[in-house]
Amino acid sequence: MIQQSAELSRVLRRIDTSVPHPARVWDYWLGGTDNYAADRAVSDEIIKLMPDLPIIARAERQFIGRLVRFLAGEKEIDQFLDIGTGIPTADNIHQVAQRVNPCARIVYVDNDPIVLVHARALLGCSLECGIDYIDADLRDPEPILQAATDTLDFARPIGLMLMGVLEFVTDDTLLHDAVTVLVDALAPGSYLGIAHSVSSPSMDKAAAAWNASGATEILLRTPEQVAELFEGFELLPPGIVSLPQWYPDASTEYTDREVFQFGGLGRKP
Repeated sequence: MIQQSAELSRVLRRIDTSVPHPARVWDYWLGGTDNYAADRAVSDEIIKLMPDLPIIARAERQFIGRLVRFLAGEKEIDQFLDIGTGIPTADNIHQVAQRVNPCARIVYVDNDPIVLVHARALLGCSLECGIDYIDADLRDPEPILQAATDTLDFARPIGLMLMGVLEFVTDDTLLHDAVTVLVDALAPGSYLGIAHSVSSPSMDKAAAAWNASGATEILLRTPEQVAELFEGFELLPPGIVSLPQWYPDASTEYTDREVFQFGGLGRKP
């Protein structure tokens, strides 16, 4: 208990509430309360340039839910590695997957200290229920893989989730190298799911305002560049599309508009 308290204190000292952070801004757009004045201020300024950003956040949450239900159900995937998980909210991956298969195992990864605090407090789970959280960075994938083996069996198929995180790696070479290390560790029959903000005139203005705020920089990419990240995978129909167009169901919102967050799902042969 003393060791856990000391670790929590170290984590809390890493939190800087004076600088906007992606996870807290995303939480604000989703209607959450785990954000601060700096997050809300930059959020409101960016929304003036791109009013659809809260819609993008909600569309991504819905996309994740549909994708996980599809993998856990139709594809019988019972292991998930979610990198860049963000602040826990309703219908997290473990909740969606374990409703389909109570034995599903999930590892969450993020390098934001406030996400770590909320993950431990709100997830309320441990290795005993097949859920773990790793404090690590996508740009350094080897420690992620090493720690994830405590929960996941890399000899069997895994669903690798990279949702709204790749745009924060602005060096294309570093991004491709990191993704390559991750997917090379996956067994055949594994799946790669990606959601990525894409360029448009309004999104470009919003990204420029975000980068000027002092927050972690973002790089928008084209759908074609997102597709390149699936090299070596069988990209499932309908390919790389605006998120509401990926297997929409009766509850899917925003199917009548283009949402500038694109994504897709691929299978490792």
